[in-house]
Amino acid sequence: MEQSIENKLIKADHTFSEWKKVSFEEKQKLIAKAADILKNNAEEYGAIITKEMNKPISQAIAEVEKCSSMMKYYADAENILQPEKIESEYKFSEVRYIPKGVILGVMPWNFPFWQVLRFATPAILAGNTVVLKHASICFGSGNKIEEVFKEAGFPEGVFQNLEVGHKEVKEILEHDAVKGVSLTGSGKAGGEVASIAGLNIKKSLLELGGSDAFIILDDADLNEAARVGALARLQNCGQTCVAAKRFIIEDKVEAEFLPKFIEEYKKFVPGNPMNRETKIGGMARPDLADDLEKQYQKALDNGAEVILPLERISENEFHPGLIRVKEGNPILQEELFGPLGMVMIAKDDREALKLANDIPFGLSNSVWTDDKDRQQFFIEELESGTVNINRMTSSDPRFPFGGTKASGYGTELSLIALKEFVTPKTIVGN
Repeated sequence: MEQSIENKLIKADHTFSEWKKVSFEEKQKLIAKAADILKNNAEEYGAIITKEMNKPISQAIAEVEKCSSMMKYYADAENILQPEKIESEYKFSEVRYIPKGVILGVMPWNFPFWQVLRFATPAILAGNTVVLKHASICFGSGNKIEEVFKEAGFPEGVFQNLEVGHKEVKEILEHDAVKGVSLTGSGKAGGEVASIAGLNIKKSLLELGGSDAFIILDDADLNEAARVGALARLQNCGQTCVAAKRFIIEDKVEAEFLPKFIEEYKKFVPGNPMNRETKIGGMARPDLADDLEKQYQKALDNGAEVILPLERISENEFHPGLIRVKEGNPILQEELFGPLGMVMIAKDDREALKLANDIPFGLSNSVWTDDKDRQQFFIEELESGTVNINRMTSSDPRFPFGGTKASGYGTELSLIALKEFVTPKTIVGN
């Protein structure tokens, strides 16, 4: 390990010994300052995001503003980490929540500010310190986030950006100073990091891929479902873990819904990401575009039918594609991370449910129906961390975010996230 990285891990550990003693309320004041800095500099930071990974500037600015709102939520949050008194026959009878120490964040490029701060804010508020391994194309974002923490007045070492590659992750996670890891990324990366954490008896949190269903039933508002569905698939160029990826349409409304959906889908025309009117930019890297083309061809080779062709117009830009896919196509076992959607047809609610659940992932689903009984059926039966009714999936600081099955484990956001990287310590005695 490079000495500079070793020094940062030691600094994070030393800072932790003092940071854990700072009151919850004092930590919240610093988080509120950081939130203000983000809000006041959203355009500048948004431009960094756009430059690094091609997100349209309006979406990039919105990402930074969302980070500010999330940090405001935690700045005002109830302290659920106070010692809890337990009714018992003992004189001392309580549970305390003790922060674990230095937490490593391994974060992706698709939301360069949001993914980092979504993990780091509750971890730091709980009393931990954080070291970040960001995606290699997002070192500028990582460094800027570190600057935000410093400018807000956090002690040096509370948040540090490490400019390292994937190869260094194993050594960092094995370091004695590091007590846990949070990873957002692919299933392959998650499995590798979780196995290292497990071998070293360290806590891990995984937020992995998804292949979310967007289910349209015959009593849905079809115009709204078409408009929202296109956005749910294509915002951030489709590079979102909770993007709608499979559109499961009840056969009774296929003929009416599909033309509306196609019309909305065609409104996403690739453009200059620095133009505020642009709705879709290029993918983050050319190799990611190569991967999507290979998946598209794989789907077609296994019987998928083209509704709208996926047309590559530059090294990283596409006219978005839409394909009709049937059960058994091996592409359904994969995540399509880009501007390519899949359409499936179901004869009734039970078949729609079967199609929705018959994948390795379980992140989030969206169901469009006005019937309360049908809503309840899907709420109870869908295998996912989140179910949305008549809306697209979007994370919200107030609600837990996480998946099941191959989509990972652990909780981000909400008050629950404050307890991810703490140890409940039982105090009992007379």
